Amino acid sequence: MNAALSQDCGLPTPSQATNPDITPSAESILRIENLCVDYRTNTSGSRSSAKRTVDGLNLSVNQGEVFGFLGPNGAGKTTTMNVLLGFINATSGDAYLFGTTVREPIARQRIGYLPELTYYYKFLSAEELLRFYARIFKIPRAETERRIDQVLKLVELEHARKRQIKTYSKGMQQRVGLAQALINDPDLLILDEPTSGLDPIGRMKVREIIQRLKTEGKTVFFSSHELGEVETVCDRVAILDQGRLKLEGRVSDLAEQYRLSLEQLFLKVVGYSPSKPTHLPS
Repeated sequence: MNAALSQDCGLPTPSQATNPDITPSAESILRIENLCVDYRTNTSGSRSSAKRTVDGLNLSVNQGEVFGFLGPNGAGKTTTMNVLLGFINATSGDAYLFGTTVREPIARQRIGYLPELTYYYKFLSAEELLRFYARIFKIPRAETERRIDQVLKLVELEHARKRQIKTYSKGMQQRVGLAQALINDPDLLILDEPTSGLDPIGRMKVREIIQRLKTEGKTVFFSSHELGEVETVCDRVAILDQGRLKLEGRVSDLAEQYRLSLEQLFLKVVGYSPSKPTHLPS
């Protein structure tokens, strides 16, 4: 967003996007500093060019927060998450989990992750899937069974724990994904579009789970296009567009300052204006 458009909308310019009240502190368990990510794209012949998908991102998430990471498709949200998870390396800048750079594998021992699209062995039951992931985390057998009972109760799948995952509805599969992300009792959960493709009841159940996790003191960092639910469950949000941070702040403060719903504010920040309806000839 350029400065003129920001002023027209009554919104801060990109240089003003970061709220000074949320600077990194000892409580920041996720911190991103001047993060840039370039992808090489093939052009004509053997030549290639770099496309910048994340551009100078600075962000801080504090312990116990539910943080909404927002932006249109292609804004750089999943790329940022992939850096945090160690799937890709940043071109420049850095990111930290619990004070340790994400370039070090140990930084990711205390996180749980749910991708937008889950791919599990559908012939396994929920119990079997969770035992598989517990072994990956080297959780002792007795502790594994206790954790399985606990997370299946949290995601309301106790009744279906012995059924094969291929018999689950889309909402149930998403909830078993959440159970998998929780099996190691993480302090930070990174969720990429956790309600994608769910019906209203499925979205409500996931929202309730996130709220329960917050009461347990977990930190949740998630992306979503469901702005109504983000407005309901999140403490703070950041809006990305074309790889750049455009706006960040507490949901309640933003609503009070701009007198707009989160959806209206989001549309202004990304520069969307609805087109006028066209009338078909009679």
